This record gives sequence, structure tokens and C-alpha cells, in this order.
Amino acid sequence: MKIAKLERFRPVLHFSPKQNWMNDPNGLVFFKGEYHLFFQHNPNDSIWGPMHWGHAVSKDLIKWEELDIALYPDELGTIFSGSAVIDWYNTSGFFPEEPGMVAIFTHHLDNNDRTPPIQTQSLAYSHDQGRTWIKYQGNPVLTHPSKIDFRDPKVFWLEEQAKWIMVLATGQTVSLYSSSNLKEWHFESEFGEGIGCHDGVWECPDLFELTVENKDEKKWVLIVSIGDNLKYDHGSRTQYFLGSFDGSAFKADDWDIRWLDFGKDNYAGVSFSDIPEEDGRRLYLGWMSNWRYANEVPTEGWRSQMTLPRSLSLRDEKAGLKLIQTPVNTLERYFKRTKNISESVVRGDVEYKLEGIETSLHIQLNIENLNAKQYGVVIYHTSNQFTTITINAIDNYLRLDRNNSGEVGFSNNFLISQELNLEETSDINLLIIVDTSSIELFINEGGYALTSLIYPDKVSEKISVFSRDGEIKLTDSYISTPNNEEV
Repeated sequence: MKIAKLERFRPVLHFSPKQNWMNDPNGLVFFKGEYHLFFQHNPNDSIWGPMHWGHAVSKDLIKWEELDIALYPDELGTIFSGSAVIDWYNTSGFFPEEPGMVAIFTHHLDNNDRTPPIQTQSLAYSHDQGRTWIKYQGNPVLTHPSKIDFRDPKVFWLEEQAKWIMVLATGQTVSLYSSSNLKEWHFESEFGEGIGCHDGVWECPDLFELTVENKDEKKWVLIVSIGDNLKYDHGSRTQYFLGSFDGSAFKADDWDIRWLDFGKDNYAGVSFSDIPEEDGRRLYLGWMSNWRYANEVPTEGWRSQMTLPRSLSLRDEKAGLKLIQTPVNTLERYFKRTKNISESVVRGDVEYKLEGIETSLHIQLNIENLNAKQYGVVIYHTSNQFTTITINAIDNYLRLDRNNSGEVGFSNNFLISQELNLEETSDINLLIIVDTSSIELFINEGGYALTSLIYPDKVSEKISVFSRDGEIKLTDSYISTPNNEEV
């Protein structure tokens, strides 16, 4: 295989496997100065296949070093999604000398007699910071007599009750279990019937508590991904619930459907375990793809990448509490400001030429709508390849159109515009991160996120800010290009 083909579309800011297939992030955990990313991996082909756990580590969440495969299939099945924790108190008995890492994952066993597969939960542990693993001899540690979909355990330590909590995807619900030692699990409750979106199977849940910005208030957040359903155009996507958790049951505050991301390419995301208390961030990472076309995207020799890691928080806005997402601050050192845009009134189109950016781009736009009916920005990758972000001030929505963004012919579904409704459009803050094969859009200081794959020949040669039927004003805006010392 030619190196040029293998490296085509490979991102510089996002993790991608050196070769072959990747999907869900697994076992996100911080330990001894390293962020660990395990991931669903087929080491034999660049399409989905027998699942292993791949492994990568990072010091800053942007530059990743891919390590050897962590977990291989065995007689109990292939290695589906799960989580990793640090057993600080040796509750498992695996770490008599010093704390270590425990992976909790789904074993998926296909049967040859046309009966449904069997999904069970198992353990593995590591004494050397995830470099080598020992599977627990008592696997599986959790089974179910009838549920076919019984997977994706996300485990955390509930300090105030001194017990482990597992939130598990169980068909169209999530189930909660507890344990004192990670080996013996007790059913606590089930959540999901009659609430939320049920367009597809529920997968990859996560449950954690967040503090509301600038308030002495906390809320529990339950993230649930929804699998693909051919009846609907959107493919796989992710919802979240806000509520309370008493150590046994999660109770949602309301019946609203809340979307984590309004783009088509953020799925199966979960948060990092064991971020130090003095750090205080809740860090999230998702798989940047969509099951509707994940096996067909035009990369050769490797497939899939992760989203940028994001810091999650809660903000109380006019419409109520909202989950906020912002890229991790270590991203900033990978860019340098090259074009500052002071107060500038735009009517029609204003172009900002760039010197053939081939790796990445960081755009910050603060827009005041004076009287325009429509405005936005066009990222020109080349003279005839472009991605358009349009804000409609009449109907209050934002649309990202990638129909002309480069290679798009591999899937009709890829051509469907991505939209989100806005509460108002008089003032808009846009943070746009462009990599070799993606755009991540953060709107109004992280109040909305839109994640989208693109496959252009080049990142950008210019951007154009436009206004239709009126004027807009740009203030304190800028364009940043790669800091070559870091990249």
C-alpha cells in the first residue's frame, strides 16, 4: 500500500489509528500523568470486524501515541465497548501493593446455530499503566438470562456510598448495577421506558455529576447514544438527560429530548474516569463518524477518527439548563493568530485569503447581526471545494452544507444538510476547528456543537464571511493557523 494513500485525509489534531478500523472510544481514564484512550478496533481490515481493544496514550489530549493492542478476543467472545477505572482502594483485590487499572468490558459471543449472540460483562486488570493486561479468571462477572442487548458498561466509584456503579445499555433502556469489589454486581434500577428518543437501540451510556456554572447547584447527566435506524435520515446520534441520582436510580427532571451534538458525526462518546479533583474537568471524547456510512468513508488502509476532546459543563440559560461543550484548552498551543479582524461591517462577501493551509485551521467569529436576513461563512478548501455555514435570521436556524466539500459520492446520506435551531440570531459566537477531514463547530461559547466529517483536497485557501439582505458586524474575531513548532 502506498504511503500517500494511507495518509490521505489523516487528521493532525484528532486521534486516528495507524491502520485498519476503529469505532467507539473505550476505557477513557487518566493515570500517572497519561490520558488513556482504548478503542474498538479491527486490526485485520479497514471495515468493522472482530473487535479488539486498541490503545493510545497522550500527555495533552491532542498528540497521541498508539500502543500495542490491549485486549484480544477469547473463548468468551470478541471485546466490545466498556470503561476503565483506577482501583485506588484495592476493592478488587487485584492490587495489594499499589493502585492499578481495571477494564470493565462486554464479551460478545456469536453463536453458529442462528440463536442470538450472548453479551456478558468481564474484567481485565493491569499493573503497568495499561501496557499489559490480565483477564480475570472469574469472567464473566455479570450476565443476564434474556436480554440480547446487554453491553457497554460505564463504571465509576460513588465515594459517598463507597461502592461502584455500572450503567449498562440494555436494549431501549439503561440498567444500573452496584458492586463493592467490581466482581459481584447487584441490580439497582432501570431507566428509559417512555422517555427520550427511541429511534434506535440505546448504546454507550455514561452517568456523572456536573456543577452549574456560576451557581451552587449540581445536576446528574446521563448520556445515551442511539444506534442507526434506516427509517430515519440522521443515522446514529447521541442524547442526554438531566436529573438526580441517589446511588440506586436516575430520575430525569423532565421529558425533553436533548441532543448532545447537532452534526452527523459524533457518536458513542463517553467521559474520562479519574481526572484529578484539583483539575475538576469532565472530559468527553466521541467517535467521529456515523453508522450510516462509517464503512464507506474514502480513507484507505485506516478508517475513523475521534472528536476533539471536550470539556463539559452545565449552564443556566433562558430556556433552562444546557450541557456546554468546549474544546480542551491544550488545543490553543497548536495554533497562532495570523489574521485579527477588528470591528468590520459586512454587506455582501468579504474574503480572507490564506496561504494554502494543508493541516488545520482555527476560526473565532463574534457576529452582531445589524439587519441581515441571512449570514454566515464559507470555508473554501480549494477554488471549487467548499463547506458553507449559514445562519437564517428569519427562521432562527444554523445549517452546515458539505455537498461541495470534496469527496461526497460514497453515500447519499452524507449529502443531507445538518441543522440546529437557535433561540435567537442577533448575536452569534462561532468557534470553527477545521482539520484535514473534519469541521467541528461550537456555537455561543459551547452552547451548541455540530461535528461533521469532510473530505477535501486541502484544508483551506480562503474563507468568506457573507451577509444577505442586510449587514452584520464582526468584533474581536480572528483566524489562527498551525503553530508549526507544536504540529
